[in-house]
Amino acid sequence: MQFKKLYVIVLVAVGFMSLFFVTADDDHNSDQSEPGEVVTYNNGSRYEENGWIYLHIEGEPYDRGFQHGYLMAQEIGEIKRSLEYLTYWNTGKEWQFFVEAAERLFVLDQDMEENDTYQEFLDEMKGIADGAQAADVNISWQEILAWNGYEELVDYWWPNEKSGKYADGEKDDKDHCSAFIATGNATIDGRIVMAHNSWNEFEFGQFSNLILDIEPSEGHRMFMQSAPGYIDSFADFFVTDAGLMGTETTIGGFSLYDPDEVSEFFRIRRAMQYSEGLDQFVDIMKKNNNGGYANTWLLGDINTGEIMRYELGLEFYNVTRTRDGSFIGFNAPLDPRIRNLECSNTGYADIRRHQGARQVRLAQLMDEHYGKIDVEVAKAILADHYDVYLNRDNPCSRTVDGHYELDAREYISQPGRPLPFQPRGTVDGKVMDSSMAKDLSFWARWGNSAGMPFNATEFLTEHIQWSHLNGYLKDRPGQPWTLFGAAQD
Repeated sequence: MQFKKLYVIVLVAVGFMSLFFVTADDDHNSDQSEPGEVVTYNNGSRYEENGWIYLHIEGEPYDRGFQHGYLMAQEIGEIKRSLEYLTYWNTGKEWQFFVEAAERLFVLDQDMEENDTYQEFLDEMKGIADGAQAADVNISWQEILAWNGYEELVDYWWPNEKSGKYADGEKDDKDHCSAFIATGNATIDGRIVMAHNSWNEFEFGQFSNLILDIEPSEGHRMFMQSAPGYIDSFADFFVTDAGLMGTETTIGGFSLYDPDEVSEFFRIRRAMQYSEGLDQFVDIMKKNNNGGYANTWLLGDINTGEIMRYELGLEFYNVTRTRDGSFIGFNAPLDPRIRNLECSNTGYADIRRHQGARQVRLAQLMDEHYGKIDVEVAKAILADHYDVYLNRDNPCSRTVDGHYELDAREYISQPGRPLPFQPRGTVDGKVMDSSMAKDLSFWARWGNSAGMPFNATEFLTEHIQWSHLNGYLKDRPGQPWTLFGAAQD
């Protein structure tokens, strides 16, 4: 895909800081919106642009949380409304059941060595709840905690709890995302290039339109994609002022979970905020690992040009590093121990399924663009719609830019797998190189990586089997790529 570039730079004074953005038009989108009004609260601020919400927060844990909750109160209230309805619909258990479970599972042992750090994050979540309440949204800090741990609660803890075991077993196909990272001779100038798109059920993925800039009183500044009410990224596309770039793809078919250890969202937030390099990131993530939201992490260090693939299961992990080459993420683990001993039915080599198909297609694209990868090539790779099973362009569940909503799924039918024409798939695209990472900035596109629009009313009219989502499914119009950067003093 070729992109026509139109750069517009706008500097908006906001008391102590300025916000900047750059938008790029392309063949799919001729209309560009002006930036929305900048709204401030204490040292926090927000504005909206091309489907995204940009949020800057800073300071002590509770204070920055309060800024977050106050400025994002409307969105947090909408998320709570969805959680109360969809949680019961999908599990048969009330939202409050999982809220109570979250407090039992995620409020950590007071004797834990890192408890001061994790208490910092609880204080931030309490600030988020209080900030939202100050803006007339009734939500507790326990509900904010449950929202941060929702993936673990619903897809890891509850299936094991319901079956009365914490062991191997079938897991619903809740894996997410396509991604790659490249460096050295693989890229056009030897610098690191990283790209990622988020896959999710649309009713939840539609909330991942937050660009979050956290400037904490201690540790490193973090710039990431996120969702209202989150203290981490979850979509996991981030950069820190220590020079660490990071993203991931979920390990599919993973079912192990240890409820006595530390949740993934606490560990990844700690790793982002306090890691000085790749080694420390690995150590933080594997210590007290509970197996929740198991991922293949793709990481880069702009100080050295080194990239790393870090597959983290429960008992097993694998680290591979290079300064010359690329790694891809496609929701299935390479490590035979994780794939065979901790997962079931990963789809690793099955090109009828999204894991096997994207393993092939992403490898092809890395070879095709070897030595030429830059941010524009990365955007095109994320937007790729080539189906290696049918050998033609065909936006569907098997393409890098995934579209279950367009897929009849006639070639595969297995229990727990996504259903025909399920409103699920890619909701965004993000690209960053190491020069952008140095400035805490990245390109982002809301909706999906190719700019294809999604109209909820039309979809629900055509596919009435999903009518229970009426009122809980949003339109995502086609949007241009937009460059966001951290607020500057």
